[in-house]
Amino acid sequence: MNNDKKLATRLSHLGRNPKQHEGFVNPPSQRGSTVILDSAEDLYSDKKSYGLEGTSTHDFLTDALNGIMDANGTILCPSGLSAITTTLLAFIKGGDHILITDSIYGPTRRFCSSVLKGFGVEAEYYDPRIGADIEKLIRPNTKLIFLESPGSLTLEIQDIPAIVNVAQKHNILTAIDDTWSAGVYFKPLNVGVDISIQALTKYQGGHSDVLLGSVSVKRDDLFKKLKETHRDLGIGVAAEEAWLCLRGLKTMILRMNHQDKVARKIASWLEKQDIVAEVIHPALPTSPDYEIWKRDFTGAGGLFSIILKDLSDAQINKMLNAYELFSLGFSWGGYESLVINCAPQLATRKDPKWTNKTALIRYSIGLEDEDDLIADLERGFAAIK
Repeated sequence: MNNDKKLATRLSHLGRNPKQHEGFVNPPSQRGSTVILDSAEDLYSDKKSYGLEGTSTHDFLTDALNGIMDANGTILCPSGLSAITTTLLAFIKGGDHILITDSIYGPTRRFCSSVLKGFGVEAEYYDPRIGADIEKLIRPNTKLIFLESPGSLTLEIQDIPAIVNVAQKHNILTAIDDTWSAGVYFKPLNVGVDISIQALTKYQGGHSDVLLGSVSVKRDDLFKKLKETHRDLGIGVAAEEAWLCLRGLKTMILRMNHQDKVARKIASWLEKQDIVAEVIHPALPTSPDYEIWKRDFTGAGGLFSIILKDLSDAQINKMLNAYELFSLGFSWGGYESLVINCAPQLATRKDPKWTNKTALIRYSIGLEDEDDLIADLERGFAAIK
């Protein structure tokens, strides 16, 4: 479908073609390992020859994701983390230096400090608000700048156009974990980022029953390299996961817009509570990142954090255990509201202002009634007063 249609319209029509599957509105979940080819000449041709290369179900999903991300090529991975590690393994080698935002997803940091370090790759972490000053960190062997905006815990917004300009000047690749915006509220590839990564487990799946990731690019050479690495690592994705994600795409923008609206209302309510020291939500006018968010993003989804005042671990646990609607869980972007205490995850941060936080609480807003969610938050506060 042409990009002249609004995204909500495109999402209703992307990833399906009833004429190809007996008129049924949704494509089938096509399973398969073995592919039967027509001739001996086909055995070593460009035709699909094995299930790891994907089925028509996978093709429907990658076509849909290309349409959402404004990409020319997308690969699928078994999880968001797998999409990240596949990207790093595709474009980084021993002796390289990479720059990674200090607000990066924790498992990405772990992979860099364990696997990549063992391969002789040096990862240097930079202030997510560094902007064009990132140029001071570039070395002759810097090969990649890895962004995440906002970070999934502390939610700093990066000046991505400024960083991209520096990277292009030095012929350095840029990659971004864009899961927070789902490629809906921000279009990384359209501002010059080379590689856009999604944890499709989150908003795209939407129902907390999918593990899936994707990597999308505009450049043919990058897509070729990604496909080769994907093949060589033996990465496969189940057709059922791809089908479930296709189903989730149809309602994604409705869910995200609702979660965005409710999250902003709840975040604004939390700003007025005496027990809350700070609300970290880039779409609030009180955020230090508000102007950049307003310039680059069209929405915010349902994920934000707060810092509580002077509470012990026991008090925090008492609050979290008092919730009836906010479940304790590490994912986000699904239909159910979730909460976690992020403080234990901040121990590896470079910036010391985060390493001593004992009460950084992250909320993911689901599809419950907003008044019921606020009442649940009040229930948690009451448990510790």
